[in-house]
Amino acid sequence: MRLVLQRVSEASVAVDDQTAGSIGRGYMILLCVMRGDTSLQAQWLAEKLVKLRLFDGSEGKVNDRSLLDMDGEVLVVSQFTLAGDIAKGNRPDYTAAAGPEEAKMLYEYFMKKLKELGVRKVEGGVFGAMMSVQLTNDGPVTLVLEK
Repeated sequence: MRLVLQRVSEASVAVDDQTAGSIGRGYMILLCVMRGDTSLQAQWLAEKLVKLRLFDGSEGKVNDRSLLDMDGEVLVVSQFTLAGDIAKGNRPDYTAAAGPEEAKMLYEYFMKKLKELGVRKVEGGVFGAMMSVQLTNDGPVTLVLEK
């Protein structure tokens, strides 16, 4: 699994001009399920995500507080294009991405794990839909995690 995490002050995702999910302060996650990924990888990434210390502490200490410490929120958007390989030619090759059925299952499992780990608000886009994503990157802080 591969994900792009952005620390945000707010984020939303819409389908056909209708809001599918929105959050305040927390993480905007673009999530790609790759061929062969398992629920163990999704669980590991969810556990890592909630423990990462990317928020400043009360006395200004950098990277002092986790998402759970901040009572932060998470917006997860499926994005198979993160599997794109552009090593050859000019058209991305997405064959490393998992098939839709497998990817949707692990996408939903990942969000379920975040909730089980104590994230108060976990929202998502519409799996497989054309989506419009808006966010205000806080920092900016952007990380790529892969397991």
